[in-house]
Amino acid sequence: MEVRVQKLIAESGYCSRRKAEELISEKRVKINGRPCNLGDKADKTKDIISIDGENLYIEKKRSFIYIMLNKPRGYVTTMSDEMGRRCVTDLLEGVEERVFPIGRLDRNSEGLLLFTNDGDLANKIMHPSCHVSKTYRVTVHSDVNEDQVLELTNGVEIDGRMTMPASVSVLTKEPERTVLQITIKEGRNRQVRKMCEAVGLEVARLKRTSVGPLKLGMLKPGTYRELTSAELTALRNSISKGTETNASNRKKKR
Repeated sequence: MEVRVQKLIAESGYCSRRKAEELISEKRVKINGRPCNLGDKADKTKDIISIDGENLYIEKKRSFIYIMLNKPRGYVTTMSDEMGRRCVTDLLEGVEERVFPIGRLDRNSEGLLLFTNDGDLANKIMHPSCHVSKTYRVTVHSDVNEDQVLELTNGVEIDGRMTMPASVSVLTKEPERTVLQITIKEGRNRQVRKMCEAVGLEVARLKRTSVGPLKLGMLKPGTYRELTSAELTALRNSISKGTETNASNRKKKR
């Protein structure tokens, strides 16, 4: 049975479906020695898929692993870095399975970062249609007024597009320092920082505290742990609920 190549790559645990699409667009993926294009399909029982010249063994049974890391500041969310900067994978000592990060936190951000080799689940968590929430504790260098909170809540324009509505609340206020809690349901590049910049706020510190029902809790910076079965079930239920809500909203618009 032929399926889209990016889905096969994700199912193998090599990377997420979104990342697989990037690899295909960069012409780094081949099917039976021929360059692959987005939209191409393959049969995992007959065709040979290679990435950067290395064959992908899709038939190999994999044990899926799901990890929560408390990312410290100063680490980049990549598997390796040409500039020699510290990578988040450097913190996963002892993890034998090859895992990849679900989404990103920029170098100066910290907090909850998930890793897995389950490409299908990773794609669902990152896709806006599943409405998986991400909550951040954001410290800014100034006071925040009601108009700014309202703008962030209703959506602001970044990179030429409006953001989806967000949940925004003020946690603490001090002279020249305000701490906000911002929850979004999409994951655009440096989105929370850009949202704050759009309303004239300078971010001093940004920490992701939860993804869907998963909370960072007391996990120490630079350490990781595997998700519990209860957490994984709650995450899957959250994805299913978000998908159902999205489908229902589409029907109402018709």
